[in-house]
Order: sequence, then structure tokens, then C-alpha cells
Amino acid sequence: MIASVNAGFWRRSGTALFLAVLIGASGQSALAADCPDHPDALGTSRTLVVDPREHPRIGTMQYAETLPLDDHEVVLTFDDGPLPKYSNQVLDILASQCVKATFFIIGRQANANPQGVRKLVAAGHTVGTHSQNHPLTFNKMSMEQAKQEVDAGIASTVAALGDARKLAPFFRVPGLLRADAVENYLASQGIQSWSADFLADDWHHIPPSRVYDLAIQRLEAKGKGILLLHDIQPRTVAALPKILQELKARGYRIVHVVPATPERPATPTDPVQWLLHPPTETVAAVRWPKIPNFVFAQTQALPAPGLSNLDWRDPGLSDRLRRPRAAIASQTAWPGPLRVSENTRPALPIPAASVFEMPEGERVTLLASRSPAKRPERVGVSSEVANAIGPISARARTISARQAPHPRHATHQNLQGGRTGRGAPKHAVQAKPSGSALHVAKR
Repeated sequence: MIASVNAGFWRRSGTALFLAVLIGASGQSALAADCPDHPDALGTSRTLVVDPREHPRIGTMQYAETLPLDDHEVVLTFDDGPLPKYSNQVLDILASQCVKATFFIIGRQANANPQGVRKLVAAGHTVGTHSQNHPLTFNKMSMEQAKQEVDAGIASTVAALGDARKLAPFFRVPGLLRADAVENYLASQGIQSWSADFLADDWHHIPPSRVYDLAIQRLEAKGKGILLLHDIQPRTVAALPKILQELKARGYRIVHVVPATPERPATPTDPVQWLLHPPTETVAAVRWPKIPNFVFAQTQALPAPGLSNLDWRDPGLSDRLRRPRAAIASQTAWPGPLRVSENTRPALPIPAASVFEMPEGERVTLLASRSPAKRPERVGVSSEVANAIGPISARARTISARQAPHPRHATHQNLQGGRTGRGAPKHAVQAKPSGSALHVAKR
């Protein structure tokens, strides 16, 4: 079914191509001025003919490319119709401004209102499809389910039109919930996937003034692009006249998009025109260009040096490297001690023994207190007295240990700082602070 719908779009010949260019050029100029009953209308500035096979995905909200529009050019699109109560009003508003748009039809809406679909084509608008039931699960459903939704929506719309040639091979995923598999299937059928460049959020419960504000503000931020609206919403009907008036006041122009046919070839464009903001030589690029995909004529690898080509001091190293790691660890010995020849003189001089000798005639100073606030008391003693200090100190520590109180009678301060606390026994002896320092000073 899909192949038969789109088969007529891709047959071309040299003679038909030349004639179509002349017809298309004259048709576009006539269309721009074809609004006799509304001289002040916004109008449609030109018709853009696109080949879905050359550019299968458009709309910068999700894809790298968009339609090749000039600055201040806008493409109007409407989803989810037709719904007679509001879709007919949208048609009247567009007709009053001589504006052409693209409508993405839901299959079951086409089944319920086939006359509304035919009215779109009769008014000169482009008709694409928007699935059969508008499920918001295209990014989750199986490929078979997605194909059924796509194919059924096309079949219902073709049935309403009565002629497959009147249906454009354009498709927009419901909710823009895209999936690679779905897009690949559409591309295989010659169908172009449409996203958008900016929205007006008219499907939300917001006032028409907010729809107008969002449409204009986001368009001003982009400078051009595809606007997504809905022809089944009353807020869209209320906001659309003001949106069109503001577009004209700000110098924007409406572009009508149609698919290429053998009699109507694609508009000549350069690849850079399909970018929303093509890079220029005067503006620095924000991102580095992507690495191209090279196709190598030969896949032969360059020769790599082997272990035998290297100057190894150990001839058996290459063999050991080929063995298992456990075997290498068991056979590898730790390096032995470094052997220095007797004839080798040391790099640094050996210090003399006198450097480590203690000169005689020194004063020994004992610091009995470790408090930094109290200066230590220095006591000068001779060398004979210093030799006797050791045994005397040991005897004093023994006596202090015998007179020390039992741990049950010692307070927390006794245990921590060695001081007699409140309520301690009278026979408790205050321990001498530990850490006494020994200073040696010359006389």
C-alpha cells in the first residue's frame, strides 16, 4: 500500500525535469501575488519543493537538519485534525490571509470526517499523516505496532482523499516521541519524518494570549523555521489571527512546502541551507566538526616491530614474556645486592669519627617541669654527680611506687595527670610529671 502511494513521486526524466522547472518558477511567482480579494493579506511568499529521499528527517527540535528556509521565513503546520468545529475555522483564517500550510491527519479523524480532509486539499494545503490513533508510545512500541499505526493512518487518509497522489509523503510522530526504528521504516518507504523548530504549546490549558506570546517569542529566538500548531484547539483558533498579523508586521514570510513529483522537481538547494544557522567564516564555530567516515581502499595493516627487532640485553626475555604470568612469577628472581668494586671511590667523603664524639666538660641541665609557661630551672652538676643520678632516680621511682595509692582510691585526675584530687587519701603521693628533658650546655 505504501509503495503504491509513493511510487509516482520518484519517476523522473530529463525533459520533464526541464519543463517542471519552468512551470514551478512561474507558479511560485504567480502564487505570491495571488490574493486579489485581500491586498493587505500576509500571503504565501513562495512554494518549496522537497524530496523526502534526499532529506528524510527535518526539524531542529530533534534532527540536525530543517527545511532550507531563508531568514524570516516560516512554515505553518497543524496536527490532529480534521475536527470540523475548529478545523473549518482555521481554514477560514488561513484563507483570509492567503496562507498555505501543512496538515498532519489522524487516520480515525479522516474516517470520521473525510469531507474535512478533501477540503484541505481543495484549499491548496498540503496533507500528510499523523498515525491512525495518535498513540503516545511510538518510542516504546514494537516495530510491528508502529508499522501498523503508520500504514493504517496512510490508508485511512488516502481513502478519505480518494486519490493517493493527493497525499504528501510527510509524517509526524505523535508527541514527537521519535524512535530510530520508526524513522528508518519511514525512510525506507520514501516518507519524510517531520519534527518542528519551535512550538506554541497550544495543546496545554493556557489562554490564547499565551499561545500568541510563545509563538512569536520562540520564532524571534530562532529567526525562521517550522511552527507546530493544532487545528483542533479553540485557543489556537483564537490566537491564529493575531499570530498572522504579527508575522506580517515583523516582516516574516510564509513558505508552502510540497513534495517533489516527476512533473515538479525539488527546489535546488545547497546542503548548508538545510541547517538552521549555517556556519560562516565571520563567526567562530561552537562545536568541532564531526569526524568523517572514511572508506579505505585497502585494509592491509602496517607492519609492526617485533621483539626480535629490538636491542634486548637479555636474549631470553622474549621467551619468558610468552609464558603464562604464574610461570614467569615463579621463575623470576629478585635482583641481587649491588656489588661495588674495591677500586671504586665513594662519591661523598666519609665523615670523621670526631664528628660523633661528645666533648668533655659539659653542664647537664635537668628540666623538672614541662609547663611551657614556667621557665625550667637549671642545675649545674659535675660529671661525677651526673653519673650518680641514674641509680638515685631508679631508687626514687621504686619508693614512689610503693607509696602510691590503690587504684580504687585514685580519682580520675590521679590517673590522667598524676595529681592528687579532691577526696584522695592523704598518703597519696603526687607523681612527678613525665617527659623531663635533659639539656646539655657548654660551660
